[in-house]
Amino acid sequence: MSASGGRSAQLKHTGLRPGWTTGACATAATTAAYTALLTGDFPDPVTITLPRGQTPAFALAAEERADGYAMAGIVKDAGDDPDVTHGALVRSTVRLLPPGSGVVFRAGPGVGTVTRPGLPLDVGEPAINPVPRQLIRDHVARVAAAHGGTGDVEVTVSVDHGEEIARSTWNPRLGILGGLSILGTTGIVVPYSCSAWIDSIRRGVDVARAAGRTHVAGCTGSTSEKTVVSLYGLPEDALLDMGDFAGAVLKYVRRHPVDRLTICGGFAKLSKLAAGHLDLHSARSQVDKAFLAELARAAGAGEDLAAEVATANTGLAALHLCAAQGVPLGDRVAEVARDQALDVLRGAPVVVDVVCIDRAGTIVGRSAPR
Repeated sequence: MSASGGRSAQLKHTGLRPGWTTGACATAATTAAYTALLTGDFPDPVTITLPRGQTPAFALAAEERADGYAMAGIVKDAGDDPDVTHGALVRSTVRLLPPGSGVVFRAGPGVGTVTRPGLPLDVGEPAINPVPRQLIRDHVARVAAAHGGTGDVEVTVSVDHGEEIARSTWNPRLGILGGLSILGTTGIVVPYSCSAWIDSIRRGVDVARAAGRTHVAGCTGSTSEKTVVSLYGLPEDALLDMGDFAGAVLKYVRRHPVDRLTICGGFAKLSKLAAGHLDLHSARSQVDKAFLAELARAAGAGEDLAAEVATANTGLAALHLCAAQGVPLGDRVAEVARDQALDVLRGAPVVVDVVCIDRAGTIVGRSAPR
C-alpha cells in the first residue's frame, strides 16, 4: 500500500512496523490529485515530505480526473498499530479556485464536521486538524510552484465508510459529527503509542471546559461511566474515556484545570494508581499484592489477613478477603489513589475524588474529595 526507506528502522528495537496517519494519507492524495489537475498525469507512487523530514511514497488506490477536478485515493496503512482506520480509503478531491482564494478545506463523505466549541477548529469547520491542514497547504504550494499553478484550490477530503468507523472513536462525544477526523502531528503512527486516544482525552477536557463544565470524570470504561453518572448526574461531555491513561488525564488537567475531577474505575486498576503507576494497562503495570497488604494493615487488618492479601490470586480476591473481615481496603485504595493524583496535579486548583468499583459496577471503595 505504501513504502518508505528507513521507516522500519525507526522502531527496529520493538519489532513493530510503524504506519501513516490519516493526515499523511490525505496530504499524499491531495498532492497526487493536484499534480494530475495541472499536468494530466497522476504520480504513482506519490512522495511527500513529513514535518520531521521523512519522505514516504504512497501507492494510489484510486484516481479520477475530469473537467475542473481530480481525485486520488490512498489506503491507510497503520503498520502494526491496532488503529480503527487501518485499511480505510482516504480520498482527496481537488478543484481549481479563482486566484487569491488560497486553500479551502471541505469535509467529504466520512469526514466529520465540528459542532462544539473547545476543539482546535471553529464550529462548522471540517475535522481536518491544524497540522494536516498546514502539511496539505505546503504540498499544494510545492505542486503549484513546480507546475505553474496558483495554489488556489478547494480540497475535499473523504474517507470511505468513515461515518461508520467514527462510531468506534471519541468523535461523537466530542461533537465531531458525520465521520472521522483527519489527524497527525508527525505523519507517522507509532504502534501502541495510543497517541490518538491520548489526544482524544485532551480534546475531551477542552470540550468540557468550553461547555462550562466544572466537574469532569476520568473513567476506565463504560461501567465506571455509568457509576459516575448515577452518583453525580454528569452530562456526556463531562465524561473522559480515560481507559488506562490516568497520567494523560492528570497531566492535561494540571495544565488546564477544572474545579473537580472524579476518577472512577475497577479496584485493581486504581490500586495501580495508588501504587504510583500512571499507565494502568496490564502489559505495563501489575497489581502489587505486597503493597495491598500494606494498605490493608493501614486499614486495620491483622498480620494473618495481611499475609493472605499478599498471596491472593488477584486484586479483587484481596478485596474480598478484607471485606469478609470488615476491613475497608477499597476505601483505603481510593484515598491513596486520590493522594497520588493530587501529587501529579502539583497544586493545580482541582479537587479530586476517587471511586473504585467491581466488575458489576458496585462501589467497593470511595475517597472523600480533597
